[in-house]
Amino acid sequence: MPHINAAAALQVSMLLFALPAQYFISQWYGTHSAEHIQITERLIIASWSSSTRSYLSLEAWANRLKLWLSKTRTCLDIGLLILHFRNWYYGEKKTKSGDNEAKPHSYFAESTQVHSPKPEHVQFRVGQVIFHKRFGYSGVIVGWDVKANSPEERLQSKYPPMKQDLKDTPHYRILINKANGFGKSTAYVPEEEITIIMGLEVVHHPDMATYFSGYDGSKYIMQPWLKKLYPHD
Repeated sequence: MPHINAAAALQVSMLLFALPAQYFISQWYGTHSAEHIQITERLIIASWSSSTRSYLSLEAWANRLKLWLSKTRTCLDIGLLILHFRNWYYGEKKTKSGDNEAKPHSYFAESTQVHSPKPEHVQFRVGQVIFHKRFGYSGVIVGWDVKANSPEERLQSKYPPMKQDLKDTPHYRILINKANGFGKSTAYVPEEEITIIMGLEVVHHPDMATYFSGYDGSKYIMQPWLKKLYPHD
């Protein structure tokens, strides 16, 4: 059943109040019985016509549905805006001075610890576009670790005994270019598996605007919160 608003309640009240109101009016103004009946009929017909237009009309219900959908859409838009602001605010807050400790179990180059100083053996920088030598996809670097930082069981499955030394080399978090149709949206790879693409290479990924504000001709420009984490890139 639909929710009865104030206007609907008023219409129902008027319908219920019509008969006693007509009776008292007739007493005060001296109308006779025939006039009583005519007045009553007119009141009932007018009230019923108004009610049917409001509640038995498909057009009226369609208009109510459109109004409800527009309000729902507005609420969703406001909710998304609040969520976006919340993510931005806490992204900035995490990088403020005195709040740079890495979160426990922050794997895959997602630590909020400031990466400074930058070791010389970490060759690549955040914002550079890469090409994966083995899988053939392109992407952009959004973070790095001086060595592999992932759960031990994953390291064991990814690196067999003959490749255990790769665990101690720099690893990079990559947003994979959607235009490649690779399937995965992100990757965490050792340095030896990627090479840098020089010149303009547009990377399509839904999270690009979260990490970068533009392109300077050689690499993507980090958003302020990301630049605080990688001040030397």
